Amino acid sequence: MNVREFFELSAGKWFSQKTSQHLTLKQSEHGKSDLTIAILPTDNPHAIQLCQQISIAPDSIWGAIAYTWKGTISGDTQPQTTTNRQGESIAIVVADAPDASTGKLYHAQTSTSPFAKDAALTPQVARYTLGDDDALTLVTADGDSSAEERIWFESNNVRLRTTIVTQPNGDSLAAFYSEIRMGG
Repeated sequence: MNVREFFELSAGKWFSQKTSQHLTLKQSEHGKSDLTIAILPTDNPHAIQLCQQISIAPDSIWGAIAYTWKGTISGDTQPQTTTNRQGESIAIVVADAPDASTGKLYHAQTSTSPFAKDAALTPQVARYTLGDDDALTLVTADGDSSAEERIWFESNNVRLRTTIVTQPNGDSLAAFYSEIRMGG
């Protein structure tokens, strides 16, 4: 599988369940959300805006990936409290070379609520590697903070993710996601 095939397989509607543990604080959270992933053409206005911000020609990418999510999160410190979360973001993939299994993924949240038309993009960059096992690893470093996410398919309709985030003060967060494609 190549990176483009990986993201094309990711396209669709997913039901996602998350369990996370704040390792330093010894607190946990759990949540569920509906996640939609779509492949967008290179002439998508958000894709063009993101390309312009990072100074790459839109015709040098194969497309963009749009994510929308809506869900809830609950924690063990206040078990009766549930927080609703929703958002929309876009990503573009820039391979190190044609058909390379490594490169950069530029990611920007396009809104704090779905379908906002005038939200500004704030891009972040992650290094990606698609391993021989067809698992995608994303490594993001933002100042002294870092995040490593690993995504793989158990089957075409089951996707799994792990994330480890480390803060400069030593705080860490580990999360596991299981995602099931809705509608088969």
